Amino acid sequence: YFMKKLNKAKKSGGELLAVNELFDRGPTKVKNYGIWLRYESRTNTHNMYKEFRDVTINGAVSQMYSEMAGRHRAHPNTIQSINTATLKASECKRDHILEMHDGKLKFPIIRKMPLVAKKMRSTFQARRPMTFVR
Repeated sequence: YFMKKLNKAKKSGGELLAVNELFDRGPTKVKNYGIWLRYESRTNTHNMYKEFRDVTINGAVSQMYSEMAGRHRAHPNTIQSINTATLKASECKRDHILEMHDGKLKFPIIRKMPLVAKKMRSTFQARRPMTFVR
């Protein structure tokens, strides 16, 4: 696609020279990733920008493929990734990413199982476990 815009070269005349997997330097910290892509739907070709939160760029790209398959029914061979970027919190646009930037974000523990002493545990019990804590 981009070769045609730059010079007179067809896709069939090209050759893959190398495929390199990119590894992140800090895969323990969650980062925001922006992905620009184009894909072919059943009727047309569409350009798109998506944002994801992940610890690695590879995880964000695999999220993108899963989301494109689920939401848009796009096959992986019809998706072309144009650009990927690591975004700062101020550069993010999408609401589902912005709501994760709150420093006081908390998730409720809904079903907390109390820990039973080792000598009181058994593999099978006649009653259901109590899943709420008083």
